[in-house]
Amino acid sequence: MFKTLLLSLLITSSAFAKVKTEKVEYKSGDQTYEGFLAYDTMNQGKKPGIMVVHNWMGITAETESKVIEMAKLGYVVFAGDIYGKGIRPKDAKEAGELAGKYKADLPTLRARANLAIDTLKKQKGVDTSKIFVAGYCFGGTTAIEAARSGTDLKGVITFHGGLTPSADDKNIKGSMLIMHGALDPYVSKADVEGFVKGVNEAKVNYQFIQYSGAVHSFTEKAAGEDITKGAAYNADADRRSWVAMKDFLAEQSKK
Repeated sequence: MFKTLLLSLLITSSAFAKVKTEKVEYKSGDQTYEGFLAYDTMNQGKKPGIMVVHNWMGITAETESKVIEMAKLGYVVFAGDIYGKGIRPKDAKEAGELAGKYKADLPTLRARANLAIDTLKKQKGVDTSKIFVAGYCFGGTTAIEAARSGTDLKGVITFHGGLTPSADDKNIKGSMLIMHGALDPYVSKADVEGFVKGVNEAKVNYQFIQYSGAVHSFTEKAAGEDITKGAAYNADADRRSWVAMKDFLAEQSKK
């Protein structure tokens, strides 16, 4: 009966969550960035923070939607802006070029991710001892690189991100949840094996989940459902990865 009552209270709390959102400008030198912040005003007190990194298209309506849904779970959530205010690709070609630029310049990519993390920490109501980074596609790659920079994080969560091996895995602090499409053609088998080998040798506490039948972009409805294109939405993988994320956040937030 107690468990039933507790579940009822959690569902009721979620149902009446009142999420406030706002754009947040922040700067580094002459460069201005514009992130997106969301938090539940019904849940008072300090809350863990999640810095979400956008996919290669920059902060879009889809990014904002995911941030809001995470905020409903009881976190302060901030979408960091890697590209800079007003810099948004107009198509996949431009997005590939822009994302590629930063993936080829890891010091800058890591610095911009850490700038966004620092901006999240400055927001009201954030428990700065419990900071997570989550990312989609390019954002997943960026989340891992933020951890590899040695930033003090409670956890890292990636949805269909890049998995390039790195000697910097030894710098990772906190736990990792890596969610990957088992049929993703954009991440080679060698990269998957190299990544797993690296985090094992670095003794990182991680979960690596592969979703059968899923390719790249499995959480993105806009990708369509044709897996022959290499990037496609997969409803099962989307749902299961969201549940895995919730469980991971709840578990790590207690530590």
